[in-house]
Amino acid sequence: MSPRSKECLFCRIVRGEEPAIFVWRDDRTAVFLDTHPLFKGHALVVSVAHHETLTDLPTGEVATLYGVVQRTAKAMAVLGGDGTFVAQNNVVSQSVPHVHVHVVPRRKKDGLRGFFWPRVRYVSDEERAEYAARLAQAF
Repeated sequence: MSPRSKECLFCRIVRGEEPAIFVWRDDRTAVFLDTHPLFKGHALVVSVAHHETLTDLPTGEVATLYGVVQRTAKAMAVLGGDGTFVAQNNVVSQSVPHVHVHVVPRRKKDGLRGFFWPRVRYVSDEERAEYAARLAQAF
């Protein structure tokens, strides 16, 4: 067990050292209710193994994690909502440094106004093309 996983809240939850209300779990992924939900039923999907962010998660585990995210979003239908909100933060605004995805039941006109992100514009089409080229090169 790594020192980070010893200290990690989600690792302690998965190991049963901290209380949580589990919805589902297997040897690679766990789903439990958020203790500070946006709406009732708000669930967190986490990898059982300690990985801090999506980019730290081994490529082969991404499909596993997001397969469970998809199953969780489908399961939200039993709560009578109109849809779901699925979100993941990496480093910035990530309250627990352990890869996790929020799956939140939504209803039309439920009061959640979304995010108020600042918007910027590219100075020119050339600048936009330069950003795309830099990203493409990183692939």
